[in-house]
Amino acid sequence: MKSACFIPIKSNSERVPGKNFRELNGKRLYQYICEHVQEADVFDDIYVDTNSEEVKEYASKKGFVIIERKEELAKSTANGNDLLTYHYNLYPNYDYYFQLFATAPFLQSETIKNCYNKLIATEKYDSCFTATENHSFFWLNNMPTGMYGISKDALRKYGCRIGANPYIYIVNKFEAVDINTEDDLKLAEYIGKMYWEQKR
Repeated sequence: MKSACFIPIKSNSERVPGKNFRELNGKRLYQYICEHVQEADVFDDIYVDTNSEEVKEYASKKGFVIIERKEELAKSTANGNDLLTYHYNLYPNYDYYFQLFATAPFLQSETIKNCYNKLIATEKYDSCFTATENHSFFWLNNMPTGMYGISKDALRKYGCRIGANPYIYIVNKFEAVDINTEDDLKLAEYIGKMYWEQKR
């Protein structure tokens, strides 16, 4: 079974200018997920889709494969499904496709590994994604997630990152931090400092 991980890191961002390049506890935002994916050491190949020269240089040094971001896929109208379908069409020979995001900097390598193993090790599920447990009512199904995984057959059939029978991998609030606004970035800075101080 061959698997590929795709990390989209575009240079432009509308809500938070230069979001992926902002400093978070002394490190650029995009570097976190790249490091955690590499530490997980479960994927056959890791791809970084970007239109940034800085990211290309960084990813190349890590041994990742660079995908030049298409102009139409760098627009705010493009979504993760568009990207993963594009990546599948570029590289159709994998059995499983995973997508992780720079906006989820605290998603840990152990979680990536566990989520990967849950999908790969059984034929019970055709896809997986991370989520937090929340005992509330939601009017909209638009909650952030840091990681998606899907089998080739399900991706080809549904053209979506989530198949007909997904496994929902529950993560804690720390790992679920998702940065989309300036306030999110400030909150992540604070949470990160508290987390690393406790680990000392």
